[in-house]
Amino acid sequence: MAKEQPESLATFAATARNDGKKPKGIGLEATPDTKGLPTDPKKKADAATKVLREGVLHKDQGADEAVDALPDRTRDVKPPR
Repeated sequence: MAKEQPESLATFAATARNDGKKPKGIGLEATPDTKGLPTDPKKKADAATKVLREGVLHKDQGADEAVDALPDRTRDVKPPR
């Protein structure tokens, strides 16, 4: 079985927290900090649909709430809205 690759958003977040330089521990294989987070595909599809609908309709479709319900890909606590 092939090793898991690091998730790009987690890698970008780690780089941003490291003054814009990719941390030495992040390579081609996922670490506990960069491995993918299990997410229900239906929740991801629902959030994506709501984001796209808001972009087209220019009306609230509940995208913020749907996105906030997904795991945080940057591994940081989100600030309150």
